Amino acid sequence: MSQTALRALLADARYEILPTAGIVDRVHEYVAPGRVITVTASTGLTLEATLSTAEQLQALGFNAVPHIAARMVHGRTELQEIVDRITAAGIDRIFVPAGDATPPAGGYAGAFDLITDLASMAAPIKHLGVSAYPETHPLIADDITVQAMWDKRDYATHLVSNLCFDPGIIAAWLARVRARGIELPLILGIAGKVELAKLARIATKIGVGESTRFLRKNTSTFTRMARPGGYNPRKFLDRLAPVFDDPTMGVAGLHIYTFNQIKDTESWRRKQLTQLGNIDGATVPADS
Repeated sequence: MSQTALRALLADARYEILPTAGIVDRVHEYVAPGRVITVTASTGLTLEATLSTAEQLQALGFNAVPHIAARMVHGRTELQEIVDRITAAGIDRIFVPAGDATPPAGGYAGAFDLITDLASMAAPIKHLGVSAYPETHPLIADDITVQAMWDKRDYATHLVSNLCFDPGIIAAWLARVRARGIELPLILGIAGKVELAKLARIATKIGVGESTRFLRKNTSTFTRMARPGGYNPRKFLDRLAPVFDDPTMGVAGLHIYTFNQIKDTESWRRKQLTQLGNIDGATVPADS
């Protein structure tokens, strides 16, 4: 992969955060305004926390992307209220996963149900992302997840992939997706510069039941962190060079799962840009 291509991906990389206490202040301290920041939704932290965090970030000059988990929304009336709320905040980007709420709060069993309802509202959403799963979903067969992307293609503007630490799996999966005729641009999900101890501390902040789900869903992250040498996001990106260099694969950007390690992630990103001959935004403060 050319340095120019990698620099472009890193320069525009977006960050995913969990809406825990104090996270807005940390993003504001370490990240320059203008960056895309997505805010997760979970039953442990509530949809209100997601929306409030997104509103605060948008007001500070970031491009906030609230996750509207379909199974957490009670129905069309609440969805309209959410749309009105984010529109008032100037937010025109959302991400719609199915979510983990069991049973669903209302009539939306999955993301497709919500986004079709959303389409009928003529909502001012310019960017609508949907989930993509390079590795097998623990509850859904691969054929179904690929079919779901096909079903959503007329409503969504892009795909956002779940974490996967195997470049070979990502390459094979994405080739299969494109062979099925799914042409939505992919924002590739990767883990940032994550420390195991900090990841564990984040898990304790999001509620007992939610923490258990968090740990289960991120077992591979913990496993990678625990291995000698840990996980190196730059090496991971370098191994994906053939995918990035192939225009038919349609990789349009990076989605960095920060696990709220904002300072470490932004320091890592800026270091890579400096090595590649480019740096943007303000200086990341030194460790205190």
